[in-house]
Amino acid sequence: MTWGELLEREIASAYRTTEGLLDLTEDNMLDWKPATGSNWMTTSQLLMHITNACGAPFRGFVTGDWGLPEGMDPSELSPEEMLPPAEKMPAIESVAEAKKLLAEDKQTALDMLAACSEDDLANKHVAAPWDPRGMLLGHYLIQMIVHLNQHKYQLFYYLKLQGIPVNTGHLWG
Repeated sequence: MTWGELLEREIASAYRTTEGLLDLTEDNMLDWKPATGSNWMTTSQLLMHITNACGAPFRGFVTGDWGLPEGMDPSELSPEEMLPPAEKMPAIESVAEAKKLLAEDKQTALDMLAACSEDDLANKHVAAPWDPRGMLLGHYLIQMIVHLNQHKYQLFYYLKLQGIPVNTGHLWG
């Protein structure tokens, strides 16, 4: 199996199961967040984060475009600007919006993967704004799929805590 085949399969799985969890989410759940602890995103903030957890960083690693204003160097961002506290994170307005944005993010991931050669995936060393030491492009792209999956798991537990009957099948589809 090649890097491209592995990444394509993982993209398909991660987005398919995330889409299934979005199908279980309703607009009246968007303001919910866990009652105990701190720095929790609301469901609407989590959904917004999910919709740019994979494809957008794929674009950053493949093209160098991190979606920052022109002239802004990612290394100049403060830790809070790089990862703001939950209350400052953007939110979606509806589940329909989240579904649309997730589909766009998936297409971005697939388009960016298609733009990569096997040689680049296996041998090109790239850096992230949060880790200037860098690593192989293929490794970072796998990590971005893992990032999407981590937040998919978070959505799974948000739904479970709100009484939605989810099970392991919802995570693995």
